[in-house]
Parts: sequence; C-alpha cells; structure tokens
Amino acid sequence: MPRIRSNEDRRLEEDHLRKKYWTRWGPYLSERQWGTVREDYSPGGTAWEFFPHDHARSRAYRWGEDGIAGISDRHQMICFALALWNGKDPILKERLFGLTGNEGNHGEDVKECYFYLDATPTHSYLKYLYKYPQAEFPYAQLVAENQRRGRGQPEYELLDTGVFAENRYFDVFVEYAKADVEDILIRVTVFNRAPQAAELHLLPTVWFRNTWSWGRDSRRPSARRGTSLPGCATVELEHFQYGKRWLIAAGNPALLFTENETNRERLSGVSNRGRFVKDAFHDYLIHGRAEAVNPAQEGTKVGAHYRLRLEPGQWQTVKLRLTEISPLAGIGPESLMRGTITGPGHAQSAEGVPGTEEFGASFDALVTKCKAEADEFYASRTPRQLSEDAKNVIRQAFAGMLWSKQFYHLDVRKWLEGDPAEPPPPPERWKGRNKDWTHLYNDDIISMPDKWEYPWYAAWDLAFHCIPLAIVDPDFAKEQLILLLREWYMHPNGQLPAYEWAFGDVNPPVHAWAAWRVYKIDRRVRGVADRAFLEKVFHKLLLNFTWWVNRKDPEGMNIFQGGFLGLDNIGVFDRSAPLPTGGRLEQSDGTSWMGMYCLNMLAIALELAKEDTAYEDVASKFFEHFVYIAHAMNDIGRGGS
Repeated sequence: MPRIRSNEDRRLEEDHLRKKYWTRWGPYLSERQWGTVREDYSPGGTAWEFFPHDHARSRAYRWGEDGIAGISDRHQMICFALALWNGKDPILKERLFGLTGNEGNHGEDVKECYFYLDATPTHSYLKYLYKYPQAEFPYAQLVAENQRRGRGQPEYELLDTGVFAENRYFDVFVEYAKADVEDILIRVTVFNRAPQAAELHLLPTVWFRNTWSWGRDSRRPSARRGTSLPGCATVELEHFQYGKRWLIAAGNPALLFTENETNRERLSGVSNRGRFVKDAFHDYLIHGRAEAVNPAQEGTKVGAHYRLRLEPGQWQTVKLRLTEISPLAGIGPESLMRGTITGPGHAQSAEGVPGTEEFGASFDALVTKCKAEADEFYASRTPRQLSEDAKNVIRQAFAGMLWSKQFYHLDVRKWLEGDPAEPPPPPERWKGRNKDWTHLYNDDIISMPDKWEYPWYAAWDLAFHCIPLAIVDPDFAKEQLILLLREWYMHPNGQLPAYEWAFGDVNPPVHAWAAWRVYKIDRRVRGVADRAFLEKVFHKLLLNFTWWVNRKDPEGMNIFQGGFLGLDNIGVFDRSAPLPTGGRLEQSDGTSWMGMYCLNMLAIALELAKEDTAYEDVASKFFEHFVYIAHAMNDIGRGGS
C-alpha cells in the first residue's frame, strides 16, 4: 500500500514529520472533569462528593476543563465548546449531566443524548450531534429514580423521563473544519424538531484553562473585544504560550466576558478574589443579572450570545472561526474578490481559503471540502465489498474513537502536596490513594475509555484502543503504547499505571500483544515495518515482565496473582483488596495472561531476531517461561507441587 494516498494521509505525514502541526487542535476537551480523582483533595478520597456536578459551573478546575462538543489545543491552554439554554432549565447547559458512582443504581452513568458522527485522525473534519430537550431538563427526577432502583432493575435514562415526547427537542449539529493548522471553521446548525416554535439561547464559548490561580505561575492570559468586522463580532485572545488568536463570530452576537475563577461566595460564603467569576453566564441568562458579566469586555472566558427562535421544522446556522490570522478591518463586501489582497487576513490565508470576514458560500465550500476529504480517507480504510450501512457503522465507530482523545494532566507529587495559593490538603492523603506514584507526571493527549463515564486512561483499555486506531492513524497508536512505558508513567519498579483511582492496581498485561498487533497493522497499512518501534517497546516491556515475575509470583511456582485482572471488577469481593479470610488469591486468569505475555514477547523477539541474532537467546527464554507456566497450570497440586 502506498505511503500517502489521500489529503488526510498527507496531513498525517506532515504531522508525523513535524512539518505542520495538524494535531495541535482536536476534540481534547473532557466531557467530565468534576468528580475525578485529579480534582479530589478530600482526606478520604471521596472524589464524587468532593467535586459534584453542582459545583462544576462555579468552581475553577485545577487539572483540566470540560464542555459540550468541545475542542482545545493539545495542552488545553485555550478551549472552545457550546453552552445552551432553552429558557426553562435551572442551570445553563455548559457540560453533560450524569449520575455519580454512588447515585446510579449501576454506578456512574451519563444521562444525555449525544453522538460522535464523524472525525478524521488530524481532526481536519469533526461532526457531533447533541439532542437538547425543550422542556426543563429533569435533573432531580433522574437522580431520585435511579437512587430508588436496585441493582437488579434497569437504569432510568433520559428517554424514560418523557422529556423528548412529541419530538420537543433541538438537534444541535457541530462541525469543525480546518482551513489550516491554526485556522478552524466552526459551523453550528440547530433544528427545531418540535411541532411548535421554540427559542434557544446558544453561547459558543472560548476560555483559558486556569493556570494562574494556584501560586505556581502568575502569568495570566487575556481575552478582549477585537477589531470589528462587518456583520461579525471579534474576540482577541492572547496567551503567553501561543501568542494571539481570534474568535470571529458571524451575525454580530452580543459578547459576554467574565473570568474563569471560582465563585467562592456561592460555594463557601467567602469573598471572591475578583468581581467576575466562572458562573457569570449562568447568572446573566437565568437570573437576569447583567452586572455578572464584565462591561469592560475583557476577561478569561467569553461567550457569543445568539438568541435563536425557530419555527417547527426550521433550522438556523451559526458560524464562527478560531484562527491565528488577524481579522480584517473596514472591509466591505464589494472588495471580497478572491485573489485580491485587501489586508493582512487575505495576505495570510491560503488559496481557496475564505478571508476572515467571509462566512458565506466560500466558508461552506471549505467545510464541504473537508468533509469530502474525510470521505476520500475512509474509502481507503474501509473494505470495498461492505454495504453502505456497514461502512457507515465502521466510520462512526472510528469517529467515536477519535472524539475520545482527551488532554489528561496530573502531577501526583504536586497533587499530594497541594498548591501554594490554596489551603494545604489533609495530611492523610500521604497515606492514601496513589501515594507511591509521586514520579508520575501526565500532560498528554490520551485515548480514553469514555470522556464522561471514564475520563481517565486505563492501561489495558488503552492497549485495546490502539488496535483499531492503528488502522486510521498508526503513528498515534504507536505513540500511545510507548507513552505508558515512558519513565514519567511506568513506575521505577516496572509496573504500568492502572488508572487514576489506583495507579498501583494491576491491569492484565496486554501491552505486548497490542504492540505486536499494531506493528503488523502498521506494516499492512503502509507496506513498511517499523522495527524501531517494536524494539523500543520490547526493551521497556522487559522491565514490566520482570516486575510481574518478581512481584506477582511470590512462591516462584509460575502461578500468578494480580487483583483487577481479566474479570475486571466483576466478583464476589474486591480482588484488589486483601482477602477477607486472609491469605492470597492465586488466579487462573492472571496465570493465563502471563502465558499469553510470554508468547507475545516470544513473537516480538523472533521478529527482531530476523535482523539481529542477539534476540535469539531472548526468544528462547520466553519460550522456556511459557513452558514453565503451562506445566504449572497442568500439574499444580500433583505430587506435592
């Protein structure tokens, strides 16, 4: 297969070779930052209760951000997402709602209707659908009914409440199309599916992650109203890491400004550090408090307020642009001839790319072009003999995988110590969760199991994700596997981090299997074997294999224990905790996984031995170890063994 086949393949190649940074911006915004371990500073590790959904609109996050249909840069300094209000909800809808692990009758569960419709690996084209009820969102009803139900009953879902009856809801489609690496066109299309007219307040919002309130870096980014364009509202963003960016909103919406700062007065009854706080847009819209937003039109969080009234079946489109191209000033529609340089925006935009003030046919044409290039890319990745329906299923499945990339940030030592500008965390934390993982520093884009229910990586989930990801983006799949083996992830003793609830828990050792599969998929997709990747992974996995042998086979009998293994958390008791009767649990699944681990390492060693005979002895070692494990599984307990 040729190395480059489509425009999307070219972008992937440019990104991999660092010629153009196509993946700097993507769907990296979490869908739930509240209720996570990294935002938990409680003495007993009660993450759900320490930072509940009710606090999320008012409290600045320490380690990341969340939002609906959102994007961010890969270090999440600048974020963009939607906020909505139907005129009836008690809360401005800025994030997805769901039940905590203690509220749901089957654990944590998002209670919204949304869909990842399309995505390319470089995020040159993204499409998302959110279904927003026109009646008041049933927050209390969802909590109460799910708490009433037992584990043997089904979950009570949003659809069960009747809030979508008679199609009384909005379909909100969000599309992103990249004109260039730092030039993103945004199109939001809202349909009224109801039999009656309905009004929607739509607030596309751009904001900075709060990095300045913790006493470690006082540099503060800024957003202010920018140069006016005909029929547009402009926000000038300036960040010390990226310089200037602009958000340009067609239709000249009202701009609302505030700060991404905690509303301490609401949460704890103490004075706020400043006049403007994170939940200002909620107070402005729902409580009519005009004084909640900054009249000077500057801050660290900005919303473009569109008030849409839609007749039955009607749709309206809102268009925005997040760009590094300086907007044009004083340009009338008569001077918008393509190819004529009328200002800095035109001078910097590429051929075929609309000027910064153009939101008409040329804007739509570029979005259509990005969609067509996504079609071209997936045609090269999907078996031709499949039906159109099957092809759509595969494509949307890939969209779900690509939308589930997330910026994940945590420095365990700083998390345990606390921040200089905040009260010291309880000292009990040094004897609690993740106390032995102070080396761990995460600041990366990682594939998540689910950006709401599980907005944290899990070692074996991530390994499984890399198999399908390798079909569309082999480099990203390889980077993910290597990432967890790096010294700021892997424990000095060789253990891989399991997940933030307990990095020291044990996930099944599937990393070698995933690396071997990704290697073969990459070779098939590109026609070239990446032996350097395979060798790099193999050497780090030797450390992890040794950890398993030394730590999880206490009697040296090739029978392994592990805790959270193949049965996951399904069991009569918690296998990660000490047994209630004392002793230890020697597990058939743990031993089976280790047999598989031996075979995977054997396969990799044999492949590497084709070009380096030094690996032959290593291969025979893994074959020998597999034989020992097989013998132990067949003969343990016989003859006094």
